Amino acid sequence: MPKANNLELQGGTYHVRMDVPKDVREAFGGRRILSQTLKTGSREEAMFRRLPILHAWKSQIKAAREGRQLEDGWQDNVVAMVEQFDQLATNAKRARIGEKVPPMPTPDPDEVRKTMEENPQLVATLTTMIQRRRSDPMGMIKFEDDLADMFKQLVGRRLTDNHNLTPDQKVELATLVKDPSAYKARSPISKARLSAFRMHRLEHHVALKTINQQESKLLKLSEFLQQTGSPLDFDTVTAWLQGMALSSKTKQQYLLAGSMFWQWAMTHEPQWRQTYKGHVNPFEKHTLPTLKGKAKKDAARKAFTIAEVGSLHTAAKEQGLDTLADLILLGGYTGARIEELCQLRTENLITVDEVKMFDIVDSKTVAGIRQVPVHPKLTALVDRLTKSSTNGYLVPTDSNNKYGIRSDALSKAFGRLKTTMGFDRTRVFHSIRGTVITQLVRADVPDRLIKELVGHETGMVTFDVYSDGSSPKQKFDAVAKLPTIPIS
Repeated sequence: MPKANNLELQGGTYHVRMDVPKDVREAFGGRRILSQTLKTGSREEAMFRRLPILHAWKSQIKAAREGRQLEDGWQDNVVAMVEQFDQLATNAKRARIGEKVPPMPTPDPDEVRKTMEENPQLVATLTTMIQRRRSDPMGMIKFEDDLADMFKQLVGRRLTDNHNLTPDQKVELATLVKDPSAYKARSPISKARLSAFRMHRLEHHVALKTINQQESKLLKLSEFLQQTGSPLDFDTVTAWLQGMALSSKTKQQYLLAGSMFWQWAMTHEPQWRQTYKGHVNPFEKHTLPTLKGKAKKDAARKAFTIAEVGSLHTAAKEQGLDTLADLILLGGYTGARIEELCQLRTENLITVDEVKMFDIVDSKTVAGIRQVPVHPKLTALVDRLTKSSTNGYLVPTDSNNKYGIRSDALSKAFGRLKTTMGFDRTRVFHSIRGTVITQLVRADVPDRLIKELVGHETGMVTFDVYSDGSSPKQKFDAVAKLPTIPIS
């Protein structure tokens, strides 16, 4: 049985579990319980990671209870059939008055027989229609229209009988059968496909923030396709990008989201593969304006000087932002990312070969998982933070946004602080990381060792794969070369 909050600890790793109600087990292949590993031993993190999975399971259960739903793109199929019946009627009328018409497709005998069996009154209706029209000189011409209308109504009846239509779908179906020209092609990037894409990425442990950001971009493209009725091709994507007043960097993120979705759909969506067979990825090979030379240099992020880091610390203290002031010093003597610092727990303070170190156990990259010596200037600060910790974290913060990011509020507070001090958008908390790297370079610390300290790959198999890295003492000696941050 699933435990409280749908969590169960198995071998040190949390799993999310849910009972499958008896009435829908058949839709889940007879399964009684749904279970998925959350890939974490932290209960706090597991509580967060379980939410989108539980939401998806509950949505599947709801869909199973509501009955068979219409497949994505059903409107296109209805319009195609209705237009085919109208064309058949037109050709048949032209043939009756002696005009030459293109060969008309012969109905599938099995399909005709099945239709007759499912609609026993159809033969009688057809007979009555023929008898009524025979007395009219133009009767058989009109009969072709009657026949087309009857088959169009039959299309609507089949969908209604075999599926659980919503009230809106019933109205839309009636409109399409009556006037297919009123139909505006829908976006192939449907909510159903986006939901399946989301589940696929969650199962492959893509960060929820990344999933939500890219899904938001795909929804904007879907709205554009819906509003314009344009096909999903290179020219449409180009027009879409040109209509957005965004930087080239941001537009590149839109293209990445689209390309990821396209690749997934071509691999996992049979209908998509059939529709876009032979088509090239419309999100590739776009040329976007890029900054060059001085303009590119001016727009790039810049490192703070040591003096500026000190002034930021002083300003934070003066404004009563003590936690932010501590965070600035931690960053200034480690070069760590802001979220890496906010995720540090008291147990992440370890001693290796008599060197006290921060054990960074989770990061945005594999290289980011590392151990960084505690700079002598941080000893008193780290001791104070350890003793005052009430929840196991070194940096106290109530911030914990929907993605589990603890640094969110502190990052925004830093943004407000640096703006009041006259720093522009090229200076952010990450700029302190640039400060540390700059100072290590100027202290003649080897390039390879600098990358180990800040969590960058060296780009060399010898060091990234085979080497266990520098010793704690070598790392300490390097960190100790960082100049003292002037604080008041």
